[in-house]
Amino acid sequence: MTQPSARERILDVARRLFYRDGLRATGIDRIVAESGVAKMSLYRHFPSKNDLIGAFLDWRHEHWMTWFTGAVEARLAHTPELAVLADALGEWFAQDDFRGCAFINAVAETGAGDEPRHLAQAFAHKQALEAYIADVAARLGLAGREAVAQEAMLCVEGMIVRAQFRPDPAIVQAGRRLLARIEHDARPARRRRETTHAA
Repeated sequence: MTQPSARERILDVARRLFYRDGLRATGIDRIVAESGVAKMSLYRHFPSKNDLIGAFLDWRHEHWMTWFTGAVEARLAHTPELAVLADALGEWFAQDDFRGCAFINAVAETGAGDEPRHLAQAFAHKQALEAYIADVAARLGLAGREAVAQEAMLCVEGMIVRAQFRPDPAIVQAGRRLLARIEHDARPARRRRETTHAA
C-alpha cells in the first residue's frame, strides 16, 4: 500500500485541526508535530500558513459540495421538494465532528482585511452553493429560481449557525417548514391551486 506523501500528511492534519480548533488556534508547530513532517518540508509545500489555510479551504469546498449535493440528490429522487435541503443539513449536523461552516468560521476569524484570498474563497463557496440551490429550484419548476435560492440560502445559513450553537432536531424541522413556504410561494398560481385541491 502506498504511503501518503508529506504534502498529503500535512494537509490531512491541517484539515482536521483547522476545522476542529480554528485557524488561529492551530499553529504550524502543532501541524508539524502531528503530521510527522519536518518544518522545512512543510514550508517547501506551503510557503506560509496562509497558503496552507488556502489549500484547506479549497479542499473543504470540493469535499463538502460533493457530499452535500450527493445527499440532496439522493433525497430528491424520492421526495422532490426544497425541504430536502434541511434533511441533508440535519445529517451533517448529527456528525460527531460537526463544527459549523468552515467558510463562515474562516471569515469570522480572519476578517475581510487580514487575508482577502480567504474571503474570496468563502464568497466563491457560497456562490457555488447558491447556484446549486437555484438549479434545484429550476428542476422543481419553481418561478424565480434566483430569488428562491437567495431566500433558501438565508434559511440554510441560519440553520448552520444555530446548529453550531446547539444541535437540535427542531432546527431541521423549522428549516423544513421555512423551505416549504419558500417553495409554496414560488409555485405558479395554477399549480398552487392544484396542490391545495389535491390536499
